[in-house]
Amino acid sequence: MAGPLAGIRVLDLTQVLLGPYATMLLSDLGAEVIKIERPGLGDVARGTGPIVRGVSIYFLSLNRGKKSLTLDLAAPEGVRLFLKLVKQADILVENFTPGTMDKLGLGYDTVRKHNPAIIYAAGSGFGQTGPYAPRPAFDVIAQAMGGVMSLTGEEGGPPVRPGVSYGDITAGMFLVIAILAALHERTQSRRGQFIDVSMLDSQIAVAENAFARYLNTGDIPRALGTRHPLMTPFQVFATRDGYLAVALRGGLKDQWPLFCAAIDRVDIIDDPRFSDGWQRTEHHADLEPIINAAMKTRTTREWLAELTAAGIPCGPVNDIAQAAADPQVAAREMLIEVEHPQAGKFGVANTPFKLSRTSHRATQAAPELGQHTGGILGGLLGMSKEAIDRLRDTGVV
Repeated sequence: MAGPLAGIRVLDLTQVLLGPYATMLLSDLGAEVIKIERPGLGDVARGTGPIVRGVSIYFLSLNRGKKSLTLDLAAPEGVRLFLKLVKQADILVENFTPGTMDKLGLGYDTVRKHNPAIIYAAGSGFGQTGPYAPRPAFDVIAQAMGGVMSLTGEEGGPPVRPGVSYGDITAGMFLVIAILAALHERTQSRRGQFIDVSMLDSQIAVAENAFARYLNTGDIPRALGTRHPLMTPFQVFATRDGYLAVALRGGLKDQWPLFCAAIDRVDIIDDPRFSDGWQRTEHHADLEPIINAAMKTRTTREWLAELTAAGIPCGPVNDIAQAAADPQVAAREMLIEVEHPQAGKFGVANTPFKLSRTSHRATQAAPELGQHTGGILGGLLGMSKEAIDRLRDTGVV
Protein backbone atom coordinates (compact mmCIF):
# COMPACT_ATOMS: atom_id res chain seq x y z
CA MET A 1 0.00 0.00 0.00
CA ALA A 2 1.28 3.44 -0.90
CA GLY A 3 2.22 5.68 1.99
CA PRO A 4 0.69 9.08 2.73
CA LEU A 5 3.57 10.87 0.98
CA ALA A 6 3.23 8.87 -2.23
CA GLY A 7 3.88 11.19 -5.19
CA ILE A 8 6.26 13.41 -3.22
CA ARG A 9 9.83 13.46 -4.54
CA VAL A 10 12.81 14.26 -2.30
CA LEU A 11 16.32 15.17 -3.41
CA ASP A 12 18.50 13.90 -0.59
CA LEU A 13 21.93 15.55 -0.33
CA THR A 14 22.54 14.34 3.21
CA GLN A 15 25.14 12.11 4.77
CA VAL A 16 26.04 10.34 8.00
CA LEU A 17 23.09 10.67 10.45
CA LEU A 18 20.97 13.81 10.97
CA GLY A 19 19.93 14.22 7.35
CA PRO A 20 19.76 10.54 6.35
CA TYR A 21 17.54 9.81 9.36
CA ALA A 22 15.16 12.61 8.33
CA THR A 23 14.96 11.48 4.70
CA MET A 24 14.51 7.85 5.79
CA LEU A 25 11.44 8.92 7.76
CA LEU A 26 10.10 10.63 4.63
CA SER A 27 10.76 7.43 2.69
CA ASP A 28 8.99 5.42 5.40
CA LEU A 29 5.97 7.65 4.81
CA GLY A 30 5.98 6.81 1.10
CA ALA A 31 8.01 9.62 -0.48
CA GLU A 32 10.38 8.85 -3.34
CA VAL A 33 13.80 9.71 -1.91
CA ILE A 34 16.68 10.14 -4.38
CA LYS A 35 19.93 10.03 -2.47
CA ILE A 36 22.55 11.98 -4.42
CA GLU A 37 26.07 10.75 -3.73
CA ARG A 38 29.58 11.45 -4.94
CA PRO A 39 30.70 9.13 -7.76
CA GLY A 40 33.00 6.43 -6.48
CA LEU A 41 32.72 7.55 -2.85
CA GLY A 42 29.15 8.07 -1.78
CA ASP A 43 27.99 8.91 1.71
CA VAL A 44 30.97 8.60 4.07
CA ALA A 45 28.80 6.37 6.25
CA ARG A 46 29.11 3.60 3.64
CA GLY A 47 32.53 2.85 5.09
CA THR A 48 31.45 2.79 8.74
CA GLY A 49 31.66 -0.59 10.46
CA PRO A 50 30.57 -3.15 11.23
CA ILE A 51 30.55 -4.42 7.65
CA VAL A 52 28.36 -7.49 7.10
CA ARG A 53 28.42 -9.26 3.72
CA GLY A 54 30.03 -6.16 2.25
CA VAL A 55 27.38 -3.77 3.62
CA SER A 56 27.84 -1.11 6.31
CA ILE A 57 25.24 -1.82 9.00
CA TYR A 58 25.40 1.84 10.03
CA PHE A 59 24.57 2.99 6.50
CA LEU A 60 21.92 0.28 6.16
CA SER A 61 20.15 1.47 9.31
CA LEU A 62 19.62 4.99 7.93
CA ASN A 63 18.97 4.63 4.21
CA ARG A 64 16.36 1.95 3.63
CA GLY A 65 13.94 2.44 0.78
CA LYS A 66 15.95 5.17 -0.97
CA LYS A 67 17.31 5.39 -4.50
CA SER A 68 20.98 6.17 -5.10
CA LEU A 69 22.06 8.55 -7.87
CA THR A 70 25.73 9.40 -8.25
CA LEU A 71 26.38 12.97 -9.35
CA ASP A 72 29.45 15.20 -9.09
CA LEU A 73 28.13 18.54 -7.86
CA ALA A 74 31.59 20.08 -8.15
CA ALA A 75 31.36 19.69 -11.94
CA PRO A 76 29.36 22.22 -14.00
CA GLU A 77 27.56 19.40 -15.80
CA GLY A 78 26.63 17.85 -12.46
CA VAL A 79 25.15 21.14 -11.28
CA ARG A 80 23.21 21.50 -14.53
CA LEU A 81 21.72 18.03 -14.17
CA PHE A 82 20.90 18.62 -10.52
CA LEU A 83 18.98 21.80 -11.33
CA LYS A 84 16.99 19.82 -13.89
CA LEU A 85 16.07 17.38 -11.14
CA VAL A 86 15.11 20.30 -8.89
CA LYS A 87 12.34 21.22 -11.31
CA GLN A 88 10.74 17.82 -10.74
CA ALA A 89 11.21 17.66 -6.98
CA ASP A 90 9.09 18.72 -4.01
CA ILE A 91 11.71 18.73 -1.28
CA LEU A 92 15.48 19.18 -1.07
CA VAL A 93 17.23 18.12 2.14
CA GLU A 94 20.87 18.84 2.99
CA ASN A 95 22.94 18.77 6.17
CA PHE A 96 26.19 20.39 5.11
CA THR A 97 27.94 23.04 7.16
CA PRO A 98 26.16 26.34 6.35
CA GLY A 99 27.61 28.00 3.26
CA THR A 100 28.57 24.75 1.51
CA MET A 101 25.57 24.70 -0.81
CA ASP A 102 26.13 28.34 -1.76
CA LYS A 103 29.73 27.52 -2.68
CA LEU A 104 28.43 24.77 -4.95
CA GLY A 105 26.09 27.26 -6.62
CA LEU A 106 23.09 25.42 -5.17
CA GLY A 107 21.94 27.66 -2.34
CA TYR A 108 18.27 28.32 -1.74
CA ASP A 109 18.17 31.57 -3.71
CA THR A 110 19.50 29.75 -6.78
CA VAL A 111 17.40 26.61 -6.40
CA ARG A 112 14.09 28.40 -5.92
CA LYS A 113 14.56 30.24 -9.22
CA HIS A 114 14.34 26.84 -10.90
CA ASN A 115 11.44 25.67 -8.71
CA PRO A 116 9.63 28.31 -6.60
CA ALA A 117 7.54 25.58 -4.97
CA ILE A 118 10.45 23.56 -3.62
CA ILE A 119 10.82 23.06 0.12
CA TYR A 120 14.51 23.44 0.89
CA ALA A 121 15.35 21.92 4.29
CA ALA A 122 18.76 22.44 5.89
CA GLY A 123 19.88 20.62 9.02
CA SER A 124 23.11 21.69 10.68
CA GLY A 125 24.94 21.78 13.97
CA PHE A 126 24.21 25.38 14.94
CA GLY A 127 21.84 26.72 12.28
CA GLN A 128 22.22 29.22 9.47
CA THR A 129 22.57 32.26 11.74
CA GLY A 130 24.40 33.21 14.91
CA PRO A 131 28.11 33.29 15.85
CA TYR A 132 28.51 29.49 15.69
CA ALA A 133 26.81 29.03 12.30
CA PRO A 134 30.02 28.27 10.32
CA ARG A 135 31.21 25.65 12.78
CA PRO A 136 30.88 21.94 12.07
CA ALA A 137 29.25 19.89 14.81
CA PHE A 138 28.66 16.28 15.76
CA ASP A 139 26.15 14.61 18.04
CA VAL A 140 28.29 14.61 21.18
CA ILE A 141 29.06 18.33 20.76
CA ALA A 142 25.38 19.26 20.42
CA GLN A 143 24.48 17.15 23.44
CA ALA A 144 27.28 18.70 25.48
CA MET A 145 26.51 22.31 24.56
CA GLY A 146 22.73 21.94 24.86
CA GLY A 147 22.90 20.83 28.49
CA VAL A 148 21.56 17.31 27.98
CA MET A 149 24.77 15.62 29.08
CA SER A 150 24.71 17.59 32.34
CA LEU A 151 21.34 15.97 33.08
CA THR A 152 22.46 12.45 32.23
CA GLY A 153 24.34 10.12 34.55
CA GLU A 154 24.48 9.52 38.27
CA GLU A 155 24.04 12.29 40.82
CA GLY A 156 27.39 13.93 41.47
CA GLY A 157 29.06 12.02 38.63
CA PRO A 158 30.61 13.17 35.36
CA PRO A 159 28.48 14.11 32.33
CA VAL A 160 27.27 11.12 30.32
CA ARG A 161 26.31 10.82 26.67
CA PRO A 162 23.04 8.85 26.24
CA GLY A 163 23.46 5.58 24.39
CA VAL A 164 21.73 6.84 21.25
CA SER A 165 22.67 9.77 19.00
CA TYR A 166 20.19 12.08 20.64
CA GLY A 167 21.62 15.24 19.03
CA ASP A 168 21.28 13.99 15.46
CA ILE A 169 18.04 12.05 15.87
CA THR A 170 16.03 14.83 17.53
CA ALA A 171 17.18 17.35 14.90
CA GLY A 172 16.24 14.87 12.16
CA MET A 173 12.75 14.47 13.59
CA PHE A 174 12.27 18.22 13.96
CA LEU A 175 13.41 18.62 10.36
CA VAL A 176 10.73 16.19 9.19
CA ILE A 177 8.05 17.93 11.24
CA ALA A 178 8.98 21.26 9.65
CA ILE A 179 9.00 19.71 6.16
CA LEU A 180 5.53 18.23 6.64
CA ALA A 181 4.25 21.58 7.93
CA ALA A 182 5.73 23.36 4.89
CA LEU A 183 4.15 20.78 2.56
CA HIS A 184 0.76 21.48 4.11
CA GLU A 185 1.23 25.25 3.86
CA ARG A 186 2.24 24.88 0.22
CA THR A 187 -1.18 23.46 -0.65
CA GLN A 188 -2.56 26.94 0.08
CA SER A 189 0.25 29.26 -1.00
CA ARG A 190 1.68 27.20 -3.89
CA ARG A 191 5.07 28.39 -2.70
CA GLY A 192 8.01 26.63 -1.16
CA GLN A 193 10.21 27.91 1.63
CA PHE A 194 13.54 27.49 3.39
CA ILE A 195 13.74 25.42 6.59
CA ASP A 196 16.56 25.89 9.08
CA VAL A 197 16.85 23.30 11.90
CA SER A 198 19.89 22.99 14.12
CA MET A 199 21.12 20.27 16.45
CA LEU A 200 21.77 22.75 19.26
CA ASP A 201 18.30 24.32 18.95
CA SER A 202 16.79 20.84 19.05
CA GLN A 203 18.65 19.96 22.24
CA ILE A 204 17.29 23.09 23.90
CA ALA A 205 13.77 22.24 22.73
CA VAL A 206 13.75 18.68 24.08
CA ALA A 207 15.07 19.82 27.46
CA GLU A 208 11.96 21.96 27.75
CA ASN A 209 11.19 21.31 31.42
CA ALA A 210 14.80 21.76 32.55
CA PHE A 211 14.99 25.18 30.92
CA ALA A 212 11.56 26.24 32.17
CA ARG A 213 12.58 25.33 35.72
CA TYR A 214 15.84 27.25 35.44
CA LEU A 215 14.31 30.33 33.81
CA ASN A 216 11.50 30.58 36.35
CA THR A 217 13.08 29.38 39.59
CA GLY A 218 16.79 29.98 39.09
CA ASP A 219 17.57 26.37 40.02
CA ILE A 220 20.02 24.62 37.70
CA PRO A 221 18.85 21.03 37.06
CA ARG A 222 21.49 18.36 37.59
CA ALA A 223 21.93 14.67 36.82
CA LEU A 224 19.79 12.43 39.04
CA GLY A 225 20.54 8.97 37.68
CA THR A 226 17.29 7.38 36.54
CA ARG A 227 14.97 9.28 38.84
CA HIS A 228 12.61 12.09 37.89
CA PRO A 229 13.22 15.63 39.16
CA LEU A 230 9.58 16.21 40.11
CA MET A 231 7.94 12.82 40.83
CA THR A 232 8.85 9.97 43.18
CA PRO A 233 9.09 7.02 42.91
CA PHE A 234 9.82 7.40 39.23
CA GLN A 235 13.09 5.59 38.55
CA VAL A 236 14.92 2.29 38.17
CA PHE A 237 15.40 0.04 41.20
CA ALA A 238 17.62 -3.00 41.62
CA THR A 239 15.69 -6.23 42.18
CA ARG A 240 17.02 -9.58 43.37
CA ASP A 241 18.14 -10.51 39.85
CA GLY A 242 18.06 -7.36 37.73
CA TYR A 243 16.43 -3.96 37.45
CA LEU A 244 12.90 -2.61 37.24
CA ALA A 245 11.59 0.83 36.28
CA VAL A 246 8.71 2.02 38.44
CA ALA A 247 6.66 5.18 37.85
CA LEU A 248 3.79 6.29 40.05
CA ARG A 249 1.42 8.50 38.13
CA GLY A 250 1.24 12.08 39.38
CA GLY A 251 -2.10 13.17 40.82
CA LEU A 252 -3.48 9.69 41.50
CA LYS A 253 -3.33 9.43 45.28
CA ASP A 254 -4.53 5.83 45.40
CA GLN A 255 -1.34 4.52 43.77
CA TRP A 256 0.87 5.39 46.73
CA PRO A 257 -1.05 3.19 49.19
CA LEU A 258 -1.14 0.39 46.62
CA PHE A 259 2.60 0.64 46.11
CA CYS A 260 3.27 0.68 49.85
CA ALA A 261 1.12 -2.41 50.29
CA ALA A 262 2.95 -4.17 47.44
CA ILE A 263 6.34 -3.58 49.06
CA ASP A 264 5.01 -4.54 52.52
CA ARG A 265 5.49 -1.04 53.98
CA VAL A 266 1.96 0.08 54.83
CA ASP A 267 3.51 1.89 57.79
CA ILE A 268 4.70 4.74 55.53
CA ILE A 269 1.41 5.35 53.71
CA ASP A 270 0.45 8.27 55.97
CA ASP A 271 3.95 9.56 56.62
CA PRO A 272 3.69 13.32 55.94
CA ARG A 273 7.12 13.26 54.25
CA PHE A 274 5.64 11.05 51.54
CA SER A 275 2.12 12.48 51.24
CA ASP A 276 2.37 13.30 47.52
CA GLY A 277 4.80 13.08 44.62
CA TRP A 278 6.47 16.41 45.36
CA GLN A 279 6.91 15.68 49.07
CA ARG A 280 8.36 12.29 48.22
CA THR A 281 10.79 14.02 45.86
CA GLU A 282 11.75 16.53 48.54
CA HIS A 283 12.43 13.65 50.95
CA HIS A 284 13.86 11.30 48.40
CA ALA A 285 16.95 10.62 50.51
CA ASP A 286 14.71 9.21 53.25
CA LEU A 287 12.48 7.20 50.94
CA GLU A 288 14.93 5.64 48.49
CA PRO A 289 16.65 3.31 51.01
CA ILE A 290 13.25 1.98 52.06
CA ILE A 291 12.23 1.17 48.49
CA ASN A 292 15.68 -0.18 47.61
CA ALA A 293 15.56 -2.65 50.49
CA ALA A 294 12.08 -3.82 49.54
CA MET A 295 12.75 -4.21 45.83
CA LYS A 296 15.76 -6.46 46.42
CA THR A 297 13.57 -9.06 48.11
CA ARG A 298 12.05 -10.34 44.85
CA THR A 299 13.00 -10.95 41.24
CA THR A 300 12.17 -8.61 38.41
CA ARG A 301 9.59 -11.05 37.08
CA GLU A 302 7.89 -11.32 40.49
CA TRP A 303 7.71 -7.54 40.88
CA LEU A 304 6.37 -7.16 37.33
CA ALA A 305 3.53 -9.53 38.11
CA GLU A 306 2.65 -7.92 41.44
CA LEU A 307 2.92 -4.26 40.45
CA THR A 308 1.19 -4.75 37.10
CA ALA A 309 -1.72 -6.47 38.86
CA ALA A 310 -1.95 -3.44 41.16
CA GLY A 311 -2.09 -1.09 38.18
CA ILE A 312 1.29 0.48 38.92
CA PRO A 313 3.28 1.32 35.74
CA CYS A 314 6.51 -0.64 35.63
CA GLY A 315 8.82 -2.38 33.18
CA PRO A 316 12.07 -4.33 33.11
CA VAL A 317 15.34 -2.71 32.11
CA ASN A 318 16.01 -4.64 28.90
CA ASP A 319 19.22 -4.86 26.99
CA ILE A 320 18.90 -4.67 23.20
CA ALA A 321 18.60 -8.44 22.83
CA GLN A 322 15.84 -8.57 25.44
CA ALA A 323 14.02 -5.66 23.83
CA ALA A 324 14.26 -7.41 20.46
CA ALA A 325 12.64 -10.51 21.98
CA ASP A 326 9.82 -8.60 23.70
CA PRO A 327 6.37 -9.83 22.56
CA GLN A 328 5.06 -6.25 22.42
CA VAL A 329 7.84 -5.31 19.99
CA ALA A 330 6.93 -8.34 17.88
CA ALA A 331 3.22 -7.54 17.97
CA ARG A 332 3.93 -4.05 16.70
CA GLU A 333 6.23 -5.38 13.93
CA MET A 334 9.02 -3.08 15.03
CA LEU A 335 11.80 -5.37 13.78
CA ILE A 336 11.63 -6.35 10.12
CA GLU A 337 13.74 -7.73 7.29
CA VAL A 338 14.65 -5.74 4.21
CA GLU A 339 16.16 -7.02 0.98
CA HIS A 340 19.52 -5.77 -0.24
CA PRO A 341 20.05 -6.02 -4.02
CA GLN A 342 23.34 -7.90 -3.65
CA ALA A 343 23.74 -9.09 -0.07
CA GLY A 344 20.31 -10.52 0.70
CA LYS A 345 18.17 -9.97 3.78
CA PHE A 346 19.05 -7.79 6.75
CA GLY A 347 17.18 -7.08 9.96
CA VAL A 348 16.38 -3.46 10.81
CA ALA A 349 14.20 -1.43 13.15
CA ASN A 350 10.89 -0.63 11.48
CA THR A 351 9.25 2.77 11.18
CA PRO A 352 7.06 3.66 14.19
CA PHE A 353 4.44 5.30 11.93
CA LYS A 354 1.17 3.38 11.87
CA LEU A 355 -1.66 4.94 9.87
CA SER A 356 -5.00 3.21 9.38
CA ARG A 357 -5.41 3.78 5.62
CA THR A 358 -2.02 4.69 4.23
CA SER A 359 0.48 2.66 6.19
CA HIS A 360 3.78 2.07 4.48
CA ARG A 361 6.35 -0.61 5.20
CA ALA A 362 9.86 -0.51 3.83
CA THR A 363 10.95 -3.72 2.11
CA GLN A 364 14.08 -2.53 0.32
CA ALA A 365 17.36 -2.10 2.14
CA ALA A 366 19.77 0.77 1.59
CA PRO A 367 20.75 1.01 -2.10
CA GLU A 368 24.05 0.17 -3.68
CA LEU A 369 26.08 3.24 -4.62
CA GLY A 370 24.68 4.59 -7.90
CA GLN A 371 22.19 1.73 -8.18
CA HIS A 372 19.46 3.96 -9.66
CA THR A 373 21.57 6.45 -11.63
CA GLY A 374 20.63 5.15 -15.06
CA GLY A 375 16.94 4.80 -14.23
CA ILE A 376 16.66 8.29 -12.76
CA LEU A 377 18.54 10.10 -15.53
CA GLY A 378 16.75 8.14 -18.19
CA GLY A 379 13.31 8.16 -16.60
CA LEU A 380 13.13 11.64 -15.08
CA LEU A 381 15.39 13.57 -17.44
CA GLY A 382 14.82 11.53 -20.60
CA MET A 383 18.52 10.96 -21.23
CA SER A 384 19.67 8.27 -23.60
CA LYS A 385 21.89 5.37 -22.57
CA GLU A 386 24.68 6.78 -24.68
CA ALA A 387 24.46 10.17 -22.95
CA ILE A 388 24.49 8.52 -19.52
CA ASP A 389 27.49 6.40 -20.50
CA ARG A 390 29.36 9.55 -21.54
CA LEU A 391 28.67 11.06 -18.12
CA ARG A 392 30.04 7.92 -16.48
CA ASP A 393 33.14 8.03 -18.64
CA THR A 394 33.85 11.62 -17.59
CA GLY A 395 33.17 10.95 -13.88
CA VAL A 396 30.11 13.21 -13.64
CA VAL A 397 27.95 10.27 -12.48
